[in-house]
Amino acid sequence: MEISSKTAEEIDEAKEKEDLKKLEAVFFVSGRFLNMQELISLTDLNPIIIRELIEKLQEKYDNGDSAIEIVEKNNLWKMDVRKEYSYIINRLATGSSEFSKAEQETLAIIAYKQPVKQSVIIKIRGNKAYDHIKKFVELGLLKKKKSGHTHELSLSDEFYDYFNLEDRKSFAENLSGNESSRE
Repeated sequence: MEISSKTAEEIDEAKEKEDLKKLEAVFFVSGRFLNMQELISLTDLNPIIIRELIEKLQEKYDNGDSAIEIVEKNNLWKMDVRKEYSYIINRLATGSSEFSKAEQETLAIIAYKQPVKQSVIIKIRGNKAYDHIKKFVELGLLKKKKSGHTHELSLSDEFYDYFNLEDRKSFAENLSGNESSRE
């Protein structure tokens, strides 16, 4: 049996559609940023194909008038809800599946005390906080600048975008408004 070029094209298209669905499922279930190595191991696809498929997914969600998008940050990707629909998600979900409870607590302390020395955070949270801080800096959520033998940590502008916060002032007001509930 001879395979015609049309049949070969159909096979290639079917394979691409299947690969696209596989990648989409990985993004959907992960709920967090994934690096290329993780995408390779989860999909068994090569990085060139994965990059092409990510672009196709981005186009699909951009052109399909969808509430979903594929977000890229520092060569990490995740599926997320568009910012204009985050208010719905915020009512449904408390906390973020992307960060462990320990990471959330570390970030909350930094947000509350900022600017704060990294050494202070380590004293409060322990050595695991080094990993948390590294992750937040890589995601662009924290700014880290050298200050003597340690670093000074503060929230970046990206933090406010990431968590769909209007601005620094309203975030600070929310924090100080919650202070009385902590006592």
